Amino acid sequence: MKTHKKARQKEVAFYNNPENRAIIYQVLALAGIFIFTYFILNNMFENIEKRGINTGFDFLSSEAGFGILQSLVAYDESDSHGKVFLVGLLNTILVSVIGIIFATIIGLLVGIGRLSKNFMVSKLSMIYVETFRNIPILLQILFWYNVVLASLPSPRQSISFFDSIFFNNRGLYIPRPILESGFTAVIIAFIIAIASVIYLKKWATKRHDETGEDFPLFWVSIGILIAAPTLVFFLSGSPATLEFAALKGFNFTGGWTLIPELLALAFALSIYTATYIAEAVRAGIEAVPKGQKEAAAALGLKDSTILKKVVLPQALRVIIPPVINQYLNLVKNSSLATAIGYPELVTVFSGTSLNQVGQAIEIILMTMAVYLTLSIIISILMNYLNSRMQIKER
Repeated sequence: MKTHKKARQKEVAFYNNPENRAIIYQVLALAGIFIFTYFILNNMFENIEKRGINTGFDFLSSEAGFGILQSLVAYDESDSHGKVFLVGLLNTILVSVIGIIFATIIGLLVGIGRLSKNFMVSKLSMIYVETFRNIPILLQILFWYNVVLASLPSPRQSISFFDSIFFNNRGLYIPRPILESGFTAVIIAFIIAIASVIYLKKWATKRHDETGEDFPLFWVSIGILIAAPTLVFFLSGSPATLEFAALKGFNFTGGWTLIPELLALAFALSIYTATYIAEAVRAGIEAVPKGQKEAAAALGLKDSTILKKVVLPQALRVIIPPVINQYLNLVKNSSLATAIGYPELVTVFSGTSLNQVGQAIEIILMTMAVYLTLSIIISILMNYLNSRMQIKER
């Protein structure tokens, strides 16, 4: 048999052999990619040399010379472009985290609302999804910034909440905690409370598997997380105070300020992304067989219990994969903040710093690496969560 096969291979010409042709095509494709890459890089370096553009990362230590509207770390004009990169990165992470949290909450509520038996709730949820999903995200950012927030009253006519929180066209002003040395004990108490909740969850799960009895884990966990740090706070002599914003002259000083650019971007990203998450939630819930819901209802379980114990655990396996994509899109869409001047990474580093130093290759590559890294981290975390939600075969 082998002799016959070898004889047939000898009869076929080298270039007519399918196996040989497959290898030749792959080699030619790789060669084409290498030649194209070499041409691009060679052309780029020749142009850099002709224009006398400096290369390298020495610019990161040079003085930036410009201010930034919002910074989570201490920053002024005398700091370096490396510090600008850090400030932009932190601002990008800040708005991404805020957007992911609120988009998840809104998306979950609206997704469940679309399947509600209440006519008004169902139709309002549908109108929300169809309205905000079909308007470009950039227009929504501009709408919140130029129409909604710009129409708020001036600082002297601010909207006040308990004389502690103020909202006007300059932003949202909230009290800022001033921590003292003894506050470390409160932080340690909070960490111990988190560890206790993790242990409690394992105990409650084991108890449920063995006896079938439920334990009010959510409310007990909330109680532990609030009570333990609060008790330690008062026992240690209240080692923290609040600094309230106060109107001085034409604007407020003190406290924490959430600038309008951040609010507009967070509103737009949360509301836009929530529409897609809501559809993923709806699809996940509808993917659960009706027979399981009917069986749970036949046992006399309440609708809320059926949703929490029967539907959502199974629906999450369908919901999580598309939600990962929406989280990644939200992080990447945060770069649209440059349209309203929010000082995230693209605005301050790939914008202002690039215009000053002119080293586009290094700056663009660093910015791309940041978004790639953030996306990979989100994917790893969500895929880990997805693997934990899979039904274990016994």
